[in-house]
Amino acid sequence: MTATEPSPQHVDERQARKVAEDARESEWRLPSFGKELYLGRLRLDLVHPYPRPGPDAVLRGEAFLGKLRGLCGGIDAHRIEREEQIPDDVIRGLKGIGAFGMKIPESYGGLGLSQVYYNRALTLVGSVSPAIGALLSAHQSIGVPQPLRMFGTEDQKKRFLPRCATTDISAFLLTEPDVGSDPARLRTTAEPDGDGGYLLDGVKLWTTNGVIADLLVVMARVPKSEGHRGGITAFVVESASDGITVENRNRFMGLRGLENGVTRLHRVRVPGENRIGREGEGLKIALSTLNTGRLSLPALCTGAGKWATKVAREWSAERVQWGRPVGRHEEVAKKVSFIAATAYAMEAMLELAGQLADDERNDIRIEAAIAKLWSSEMAYTVADELIQVRGGRGFETAESLAARGERGIPAEQMLRDLRINRIFEGSTEIMHLLIAREAVDAHLSVAGDIIDPDADRAAKARAVAKAGTFYAGWLPTLVVGEGQRPTAFNEFGPLAKHLRYVERTSRKLARSTFYAMTRWQGGMETKQGFLSRVVDIGAELFAISAVVLRAHSDRKEHPERDTGPLELADVFARQSKLRIDQLFTAMWDNTDDIDGRLAKRVLDGRYAWLEDGVLDPSIPGPLIAAAEPGPSERTDVHRTVE
Repeated sequence: MTATEPSPQHVDERQARKVAEDARESEWRLPSFGKELYLGRLRLDLVHPYPRPGPDAVLRGEAFLGKLRGLCGGIDAHRIEREEQIPDDVIRGLKGIGAFGMKIPESYGGLGLSQVYYNRALTLVGSVSPAIGALLSAHQSIGVPQPLRMFGTEDQKKRFLPRCATTDISAFLLTEPDVGSDPARLRTTAEPDGDGGYLLDGVKLWTTNGVIADLLVVMARVPKSEGHRGGITAFVVESASDGITVENRNRFMGLRGLENGVTRLHRVRVPGENRIGREGEGLKIALSTLNTGRLSLPALCTGAGKWATKVAREWSAERVQWGRPVGRHEEVAKKVSFIAATAYAMEAMLELAGQLADDERNDIRIEAAIAKLWSSEMAYTVADELIQVRGGRGFETAESLAARGERGIPAEQMLRDLRINRIFEGSTEIMHLLIAREAVDAHLSVAGDIIDPDADRAAKARAVAKAGTFYAGWLPTLVVGEGQRPTAFNEFGPLAKHLRYVERTSRKLARSTFYAMTRWQGGMETKQGFLSRVVDIGAELFAISAVVLRAHSDRKEHPERDTGPLELADVFARQSKLRIDQLFTAMWDNTDDIDGRLAKRVLDGRYAWLEDGVLDPSIPGPLIAAAEPGPSERTDVHRTVE
């Protein structure tokens, strides 16, 4: 094992954090709008004018969307939900139009779509079947194509990318039964075989596409030895290799068409030329892949938000209660407004992050992570509100609605399907920590040895001097800014006030972060409740910025929409401000400490008595002998109908 990657059987919290820290990209070679926002600087020059795809990207992208729209129009989404499987003819159709090669360059047999149009394609297909969206995104966003595009050799690209673009499905294998977001405990091994190859052993859990995949990206730990630097390493593995067994196809509350399983690798030989990057670079490759790969989830969330807007509009206009449409009643109107405004904001954030990825002028690790975090949370709330708007029909399944002659609207399915997005590719809690680490990076860079318990006195003295220089130049910038000028950002017309708010609030957020650093110093990393609120405030500020820029651009490019974009952006910004106010209050007025103490006592079993009076259905009990069954009075509904 390397010094930074201890044996998975003997990993303490500090070692685990060090493994994760060593894997993150530590340098900022390009500017970042999100990073600047957390430092109290609204850098509109990085995102304004609102970036749009170039003519070639539009031509290629629109042509493909036309084919995809035609194919999706013939998909029976209810069948996928009912049979828990994507039909073979649908997969063949997707391959036929090149959907599995959307992100693969044309030189390797793919379509070479931009990130923006890849996102739009996932938005479209996800609105029909999120399971198909997951199939395509797992294949291209985190499967073989993306890491090979970024880190593969030319030989690897020539061997594997054409297959991924046309015939083969890929999967990404990182998670293990005892390893979720803590890669330091990874147990799958890749032993050098002495002939330049490796022998892989281990079990991988929740392998999306793993049940039907032809190619796998596998993360495994190479032991450190003579000639081998060791560490977690990425490999391309043929799923047909001897020693690979799919032991189970997992089933979930949502995404019932998802081909997700448990994969066991036993002495699976992988040639050395299938290793991606160097030994020990696997986690860096995974994290770098996810920088843009995470945008697939907000694309699917955007599709759900747009569909929810359509359903809410139609139902709220046609359903009459107490003499008028339910959408005219204030309680329902608030929900319809929230759904529509949030859908517009999700699309604005997605398109902005996607175009920034295409332009390659900015570092988007924070923007992509925020888009994933914020959209997955907001889309789930949108789905929940849609069910409330629909009432009992929102809770009823589409199949049941159709069976009794009503339109089969799968609102409850959307809620189930969206739930996983708060866990996929980094749970909300992990995303909070990941973004927080980047948000406070500037502070940690200058204060590292001050808060490092292992640093000697001389190192701490140097760190104090360095920190003094940084804060002497930075803190004065947080006192006043453009947001205090009544005429600032006036080119944005009635939305200018929202950008002034973003500028002022970003400085307030930076001041709060600095105060917390001085208060808790090395203990800052344990204040996860505080850090999550810092992240969430920044995410809302990013959302307001994106929606204002998008509305300003839409008003110019789509005059037929009249004031619609401005109204949507204005309402969204006002709703977002209310959430931000609550987050600032909760920064210092919360129950974080007492929650922690109570949780510890619960874990220690001190409140086990609270569980009295219930049974645990997950623990099987002895079968109870029943009387001879008689005719059922209610199991056969059709009999009573006859």
